[in-house]
Amino acid sequence: MNRPVIGFAGLTHLGLNSAIASAAKGFTVVGYHNDTQLVALLNSGKPQVLEPQLSELMKKYQENLSFNADVNCLASCDIVYIAVDVPTDDNGRSNLKPIEEMIDRAATVMRKEASLVILCQVSPGFTRTLKWPADRLFYQVETLIFGRAIERALYPERFIVGCEDPHQPLRPELLKYLESFDCPILPMRYESAELAKISINMCLVASVSTANTLAEICEEIGADWSEIVPALRLDKRIGPHSYLKPGLGISGGNLERDLATVLSYAEKHETDGDVVASWVANSKYRKDWVWRVLNSLVLSNQPNPKIAVLGLTYKENTHSIKNSPSIALLEKLKDHDISAFDPAAADNAAPSYVTRKSNCMEALDQSDVLLVMTPWSEFEAISTIDLDRVMTGRTIIDPYGILNGSGLVDKGFTYATLGKPVQHPERNN
Repeated sequence: MNRPVIGFAGLTHLGLNSAIASAAKGFTVVGYHNDTQLVALLNSGKPQVLEPQLSELMKKYQENLSFNADVNCLASCDIVYIAVDVPTDDNGRSNLKPIEEMIDRAATVMRKEASLVILCQVSPGFTRTLKWPADRLFYQVETLIFGRAIERALYPERFIVGCEDPHQPLRPELLKYLESFDCPILPMRYESAELAKISINMCLVASVSTANTLAEICEEIGADWSEIVPALRLDKRIGPHSYLKPGLGISGGNLERDLATVLSYAEKHETDGDVVASWVANSKYRKDWVWRVLNSLVLSNQPNPKIAVLGLTYKENTHSIKNSPSIALLEKLKDHDISAFDPAAADNAAPSYVTRKSNCMEALDQSDVLLVMTPWSEFEAISTIDLDRVMTGRTIIDPYGILNGSGLVDKGFTYATLGKPVQHPERNN
């Protein structure tokens, strides 16, 4: 059997990373997107998605890749993945119309023998409603992570595949493609696969919420959450890969979407969704952690400080500001003097009253307080000496602990990070 030709309909984050991973496995990959400008940029080697190694891998495997704005390119494919990024509103509700439109376009040109695979996240029950022969219609769970998307696409932990009848063998071309990634393949009914993605994210939210709740207690009683984490990772019931790092609530849109989906099902079917509602409430509370600390340490005594903000995106290695804690904080600081720097966020990412700077040192110059809102690796290189030299004030709020906290306290800074009591220089001597 010849290697199947793989098509991806949708070439933003999900589709592009998946397409490049498929090309890296030696498959001929056809990418379609109904945006001529986007396709032109991709064909010139300029992805409009920020991911480590993405540009390099796209160039390395360019012989296996083709990008086109004409939907007829999908007619040559044995498997077509619908890979549109799912937009969500501020309440986590998904808009599936772009997915439905992409499916309709692809279906008009696909060969009768081709398999149609929904890769984007949809609500349980969606796939079974589609008008495509059931023996060639599948739903596949995607588990890409912003900032690690290529890694996850190249080396998946497993494939979860929704089928009309999971007891029947997968179609040979789809099986051949999936087996090339050398990981377990788990067939299940459509609804189970669609709910599996939500189930994974629910477990992640539970871990994050637990870490955030206990880290806050550490800050108040003198405990250190980073000392507790190794004990949890050695517990086989929790494990070494658990999400135990405290953060500023849930951001990015994907987890919020799943929380909203479960709450809607709980309301519709009169099941208990109180624990999910509490996770949503906890996430909103966590987003204000920096705001609360800033008020306690600075604004209560100095109402008009010059504030430096490092990081606007909701996490490192992405340009997305969806539900970003940094943007939410800036909305509360609109009457203050703010300078900000982020290496990837768009020019219009921050509100107009924020002065964007071209590098870290410019943002920090003569600032009274530093807020490190995104743990970009380049921020780790900022030295204690540089901070001592350029900052006027002596307060640093670093939720993710990427700076040298003890060194800063030795230099006379007040330092706050998640999971530990605030460190004051007078208490350190």
